[in-house]
Amino acid sequence: MSEKKLFLLDAYALIFRAYYAFISNPIKNSKGFNTSTIFGFINTLDEVLRKENPSHIAVAFDPAGPTFRNELYPEYKANRDETPEDIRSSIPWIKKIIEAYNIPVVEAKGYEADDVIGTLAKQAEMEGFKVYLMTPDKDYAQLVSENIFMFKPKRSGNDAEVWGIHEVKENFGVEDPLQVIDVLALWGDASDNVPGIPGIGEKTSKKLISEFKSLEAVFENLDKFKGKQKENIEANQELAKLSKILVTIKLDVPVTFDSTQYLKEEPDIHKLSSIFDELEFRTLKKRILGEEAPPQAPAEGTQGDLFSGFSGQTGQSKAAFDTIETTKKNYILLETLQQAEELKEKVYHNKALCFDTETTDLDPHLCRLVGIAFSCEKDTAYFYLHNRQNDPQIFRLIKEILEDRSILKVGQNLKFDIRVLKSHGIQCKGEIFDTMVAHYLLQPEQRHNLNQLSEIYLRYSPITIESLIGEKGKHQRSMDSVPQEKLISYACEDADLAWQLYEILSVEIENAGLNKLAQEVEMPLVHVLADMEHTGVKLDTGTLAEYARVLTKELIEIEAKIYELAGFEFNISSPKQLGEVLFERLKIASDAKKTKTKQYSTSEDVLTTLADKHEIVPAVLEFRSIKKLLSTYIEALPQLVNKKTGRVHTSFNQTLVATGRLSSNNPNLQNIPIREERGREIRKSFIPGDAENILVAADYSQIELRLMAHLSQDKNMIIAFAENK
Repeated sequence: MSEKKLFLLDAYALIFRAYYAFISNPIKNSKGFNTSTIFGFINTLDEVLRKENPSHIAVAFDPAGPTFRNELYPEYKANRDETPEDIRSSIPWIKKIIEAYNIPVVEAKGYEADDVIGTLAKQAEMEGFKVYLMTPDKDYAQLVSENIFMFKPKRSGNDAEVWGIHEVKENFGVEDPLQVIDVLALWGDASDNVPGIPGIGEKTSKKLISEFKSLEAVFENLDKFKGKQKENIEANQELAKLSKILVTIKLDVPVTFDSTQYLKEEPDIHKLSSIFDELEFRTLKKRILGEEAPPQAPAEGTQGDLFSGFSGQTGQSKAAFDTIETTKKNYILLETLQQAEELKEKVYHNKALCFDTETTDLDPHLCRLVGIAFSCEKDTAYFYLHNRQNDPQIFRLIKEILEDRSILKVGQNLKFDIRVLKSHGIQCKGEIFDTMVAHYLLQPEQRHNLNQLSEIYLRYSPITIESLIGEKGKHQRSMDSVPQEKLISYACEDADLAWQLYEILSVEIENAGLNKLAQEVEMPLVHVLADMEHTGVKLDTGTLAEYARVLTKELIEIEAKIYELAGFEFNISSPKQLGEVLFERLKIASDAKKTKTKQYSTSEDVLTTLADKHEIVPAVLEFRSIKKLLSTYIEALPQLVNKKTGRVHTSFNQTLVATGRLSSNNPNLQNIPIREERGREIRKSFIPGDAENILVAADYSQIELRLMAHLSQDKNMIIAFAENK
């Protein structure tokens, strides 16, 4: 190899980076082992080997135990949290993988990886090597020279950065990379507990070294500083000198660069293959080793590309997933009674059925049922096209199955399907397993849509709804306009994938100890919410219209009052005009806040703090309150009354809020105001559906304190609640 090119990898810096890249969406294999960190590190290593093609390579690890820096300053890195268990359990695997790649691991007792790398880099440079220090750690910039470079890995879709002398000078504002040490000494490092000088951050430290050239020169020119900054520098000179020692990378560690030892070799394919199989890295194995990998148990999380950054979305190329084009499927149009009987036999054998409805609209009351897809075995599904030409006996048989309480009903977002069926004469009964709800219980802060879950758990990319009916908007087509062949594939695939997810997630729910919560609370709640949404709530639009007239009259009166106080008419709803009136004309505050667009801030919290400065401010707040009530509730609510039922039908979402509470939308019935008299008037417009029913409002009093009393069993708190104190 003509060019002598050495890559030195800072293992822990890259390992922690991999761990945090997947922190919100971890990869777990079928055994529940978190493989995210290992996967990210392998991606990093493979990318370097393929794209950078080094002639020599080594990986440096921090050894166990204290280093010379701890002896010098016991508080060094003392504030760091304990290494996460998922990282600790990953380290032996990563070292096995590095060994399988035939790459040397180097570490030195009492020294950190950056000291080892610094020493090796300088030795290799003397032997004519170009050296690349692979790390995101800024401290390494001090090592950069004519033949030593920092190699900062890709991040958030950006290319890798290579820093030479010019880049270090530009980023740190120094004349020589060695001055980076002085910048860091002033700046300190909170993550490593390097003290630096209090009050001096990144910008100031760079500015000072740019001007004075060294830490020592800063101390020699104390007469040029003033006030608090001078006090801080003068009082903390010893801390800064200590910090300089702590941030200086040692170049005399007892390690020796041996070009023959660090020569890049071919990996041991058999060892790597075995490790990939054990970790269940099917796609990774195929990509790196170029071999067809056998099927594996699906893994939780996403095999994302660490170099591309990770944002909670699927980082892996879509080309790596299976699709309907690459997988053999058995999707059947349910046309005959015999086919329906065959499906029934399978369902009763499995005691479970997955189903998914296709409709012309997202409103279960207004939509027309286009068809229903069914599945109870992998890669097989049936589609019932709901039209007048179909044998009515098939529909009766489907109804019989769906209303049979002994059959477990499976699906994704079943609440919608249950409501659709209810509107078409089918009462879905019995226990259910909703894959969306199941994933919410397992990973409450992640997304739970079918496409996302299929890519995460099944490594499968489903047909998108947009490919059938177009993007959302006025030009989006209806599902009944989709050609039959495409409709069958799309609908059956949804049911098939939901069934496969059920087989995985039901096991994960059990392994996580969530069976009781799922079976006794969350899954039955789907039926309850479906009934609530279907029933809806009656709205007295006449009362609401009458109250609209009352509020409009009040609004006009307050508007006139504001104009009088201001001395002229203006657009009260314009933040720009309102700000100019309040702060330039009336001068109600001398230190008025401004927004990023250089306008005066007139937000509610700002105005609330100024309410006692001028009587125009409470008037403006009242004006806004009334206007919001009119636009958000009084004018909007009647538009949301369903034409078919004459009621308002909100949607309750049990998989949105990570804390477990329900949310309500279209419309949001959880934030109808109640604390003010005007809000209570709006609530009066929600009435019972008929004379035989009443509306009851119930709420826990001081629920958080009651929970605290129960969990702590504090006697005084319990007595206080028992005695209604």
